[in-house]
Amino acid sequence: MATVTLGRTGITVNKNGFGALPVQRVTKEEAAALFHRAYDGGITFFDTARAYSDSEEKLGYAMSGVRNHIYIATKTAAKTAKDFWEDLETSLTLLKTDHVDLYQFHNPEFCPKPGDESGLYEAALKAREQGKLRFIGITNHRLAVAHEALDSGLYDTLQFPFCYLCSEKDVELVEKCLLGNIGFIAMKALSGGLITNSAAAYAFEAQYENVLPIWGIQREKELDEFLSYVKNPPEMTEEFQAVIEADRKQLVGSFCRACGYCMPCPVGIEINTCARISLLLRRAPVKAQLTDEMQEKMKRAKECLHCGQCMRKCPYGLDTPALLERNVKDYEEILNGKEILPDNF
Repeated sequence: MATVTLGRTGITVNKNGFGALPVQRVTKEEAAALFHRAYDGGITFFDTARAYSDSEEKLGYAMSGVRNHIYIATKTAAKTAKDFWEDLETSLTLLKTDHVDLYQFHNPEFCPKPGDESGLYEAALKAREQGKLRFIGITNHRLAVAHEALDSGLYDTLQFPFCYLCSEKDVELVEKCLLGNIGFIAMKALSGGLITNSAAAYAFEAQYENVLPIWGIQREKELDEFLSYVKNPPEMTEEFQAVIEADRKQLVGSFCRACGYCMPCPVGIEINTCARISLLLRRAPVKAQLTDEMQEKMKRAKECLHCGQCMRKCPYGLDTPALLERNVKDYEEILNGKEILPDNF
């Protein structure tokens, strides 16, 4: 069984973490079944967030009986100390625990530090002194903020997007964490669903000894794929390398990562779907992208005001209105039969 240690925290777990964002979309009992199945299969690291609606509640409901045998990581998007404490107390209540193993600042636009007037880091230190959290982490999509956090020496872990579509700058971040003995948690290891070969994705992550990928799971079939890797971890092969090279050729560049930080849109466009529909049509079941509901979403995308709000909030600096425009055009051509795609159901 392949394991990874999250830097100076000493937390050592199987190299498969459970990303609990998607369990918002299933019932409490379905979520509980997934959590139990994951735990029974050897997964002991569970990552959630205050922002993931009822994800924390479902995790607490399912796993309170084995609390001492698992590691719980959650997050706060608080911008003030007052909100920090409210979030933490709510999380502890919902998770049915007196502490979280890792408490993370959730994609802040700046790096919380002592004396920055937000009071966030001071609150985290006090919570740690009170035993309500064990380690302090930060999640981000911005390289500059990530580097500032690592350079500060204040953080035990960094959670950052990392998959085989990454850039050399992302790899440098992983290596910097290794040198600094800071845990690295890889979010978006499947690039929000654009990567469809989970074994190749795992093999890529496995090349980095300090990386813990957390897989977003909401279906038993998905979970079973990753549980099979607990006993038989995929290793990089020529076949996987060919898959990766083909995907990089098609996908690397200015594409939407579906992080959702551009939302909400002032006219209600579901940007993190509509700005990547062309890729989804070619990498996911076609019928699922041509439903009446999806067609309505794409019609709404034509109402873009070009206000620039999404561009200012995009951590990747994308020209989102231009992406929307291209994707709407491509979608309409496929819908009208100008381009025929094979259905990959």
